[in-house]
Amino acid sequence: MRRNDDVRFISFPSLKLPHSPPPSPPRFDLRSLFSNNSLSQLIDSIKARSQRPQTRSGDSNRPVLCSASLSLTRSGDSAESKSDRSWLVRKSPLLCSASLSLSRSDESTRSGSEERVLISEVLIRNKDGEELERKDLELEALGALKACRANSALTVREVQEDVHRIIDSGYFCQCMPVAIDTRDGIRLIFQVKPNQEFQGLVCEGANVLPAKFLKDAFYDGYGKVINLKRLNEVITSINDWYMDRGLFAMVSAVEVLSGGILKLQVSETEVNNIAIRFLDRKTGEPTIGKTKPETILRQLTTKKGQVYSMLQGKRDVETVLTMGLMEDVSIIPQPADSGKVDITMNVVERPSGGFSAGGGISSGITSGPLSGLIGSFAYSHRNLFGRNQKLHVSLERGQIDSLFRINYSDPWISGDDMRTSRTIMVQNSRTPGTLIHGDQLDGSNLTIGRISAGIDYSRPIRPKWSGTAGLTFQHAGARDEKGSPIIKDFFSSPLTASGNSYDDMLLAKLETVYTGSGDSGSSMLKFNMEQGLPVLPDWLFFNRMNARARKDLEIGPTHLLFSVSGGHVVGNFPPHEAFVIGGTNSVRGYEEGAVGSGRSYAVGCGEISFPLLGPVGGVIFADYGTDLASGPTVPGDPAGARLKPGSGYGYGLGIRLDSPLGPLRLEYAFNDKGTPRFHFGVGHRN
Repeated sequence: MRRNDDVRFISFPSLKLPHSPPPSPPRFDLRSLFSNNSLSQLIDSIKARSQRPQTRSGDSNRPVLCSASLSLTRSGDSAESKSDRSWLVRKSPLLCSASLSLSRSDESTRSGSEERVLISEVLIRNKDGEELERKDLELEALGALKACRANSALTVREVQEDVHRIIDSGYFCQCMPVAIDTRDGIRLIFQVKPNQEFQGLVCEGANVLPAKFLKDAFYDGYGKVINLKRLNEVITSINDWYMDRGLFAMVSAVEVLSGGILKLQVSETEVNNIAIRFLDRKTGEPTIGKTKPETILRQLTTKKGQVYSMLQGKRDVETVLTMGLMEDVSIIPQPADSGKVDITMNVVERPSGGFSAGGGISSGITSGPLSGLIGSFAYSHRNLFGRNQKLHVSLERGQIDSLFRINYSDPWISGDDMRTSRTIMVQNSRTPGTLIHGDQLDGSNLTIGRISAGIDYSRPIRPKWSGTAGLTFQHAGARDEKGSPIIKDFFSSPLTASGNSYDDMLLAKLETVYTGSGDSGSSMLKFNMEQGLPVLPDWLFFNRMNARARKDLEIGPTHLLFSVSGGHVVGNFPPHEAFVIGGTNSVRGYEEGAVGSGRSYAVGCGEISFPLLGPVGGVIFADYGTDLASGPTVPGDPAGARLKPGSGYGYGLGIRLDSPLGPLRLEYAFNDKGTPRFHFGVGHRN
């Protein structure tokens, strides 16, 4: 969080603060606020001073916050009789102590008894016995009284409690009850000293607390008598501001200086040092890790010198876990010198590499119960050189499909402050050509072979936005079942754009992605553009743009999903690069690519999903797709030759099952011709 200079402002520009405040005005030391967040500790911090032995008048000028004594005398008594026949009531352990001295000639001393004294009049006066200048403060003091009323019989305890109530009103720093025996009866006078008027604020140590927040918090109090209850609320709001952000900070002391200047001392706990400690997976004891500490430290948003935030620390733990290198991550803050904190991050590493095998289903195979199955074998290393660099080598093989791919990625290039990542890819693939060209009437199979290599750079652009730029070279062409190149299909439609047995293209790619989430759902927007660069005369020159948008709304347990996608190609491109419409991730109810293939396309989808039982949920959906009448503009018009409609819709229902691989989707759909079809997929729709 950005640091601010210490806040220092006052309400009047002409008011000057002394460099060394004079010692005569009493100061309220509220350092105990650091532990309790309550101005009630102000009372306890000065209790000792308030319990000094009091005289009836001579010691009234001592700098004690509040003292109370009640004296009932009779003019006919001598000093000696007072000494012999008076007693002091035991002092209360509360803030405002009160002593009752009753001198009566006809009674003996009875220690420990509590008598009632009839009070004829109750007044509020200043410390000199004069009326208060501000009647509103007098009304505040009178309104705080509960037991002390005219023509009432009172005990010392009841007077004591009303003294507390006057102090608890927050407007007064001193209160001394004095009883005077008059011709009309006992007059009880509460001599009070109001707090100063608030004229300015000095705040020290608040480096991250916004100055505007402080100014707004104290704005209503300028020019008014300081109310300690209101001050306690303001201090609580400041501490809550820190707490809501998980910051280790709070108001540690408050003083009222001369001239009505309020001084706040804020203690913000800064990070002194951050250390990474590797723990053994089995024993939990410290060990030597494979990951370089700087690789982890650069992922953290918590930095040395910042005010430590628990929320920020929690996000840092999640960030380190998303690296995929750790099984467990935890943060332990420990006190350091000068009120700072040392941060130790404990990490348990996962195995960094290994072999794996698996299987899947190819979406390009539409006939035969087992023809779409593929098997895979891979080796991966997720932490090359201890820098979180990843290497993945995979081989996939099916009845028709095949893929060999080498992928190297560096999630954060060393020395780059913009978190730029780099990916290098080399692959050799063979995929079914049925998506565009369908099954050959002579029963033969047609595949598209691609050899490609490329490099991509990605980085965050701004919060929730990321961007990617890259170059990819591709050498692609059609092959028959024997692997021999062919340039035309059964309908004599061209299979390449150049007329050769293969097409070469160098594609420059730009992509931007927005992802957002909130309490009501999530959203995604993706825009992609590829430009063919004719570096050599035979290399293809075209531009392809594609956009997708998705919005997910949560209404109770129900999810509403709306998605739309579309694209367009300009220039000379091979037919197998056309947009394919229809299938599990497009228009359900149709086979893969059965709606059409075009130079342009648009697809929309709506879903309503709801829970059924445990991890199983249900879904109702409807899809629509169209080639925007662009099918005939694809070289050779492969969709028209196969009588594809060019547009269509589907609807149906299905079930979803949560799994470690993502949701397993089994759906039953009808197309606009009434033909039913099952669809099975893994993961979310594209």
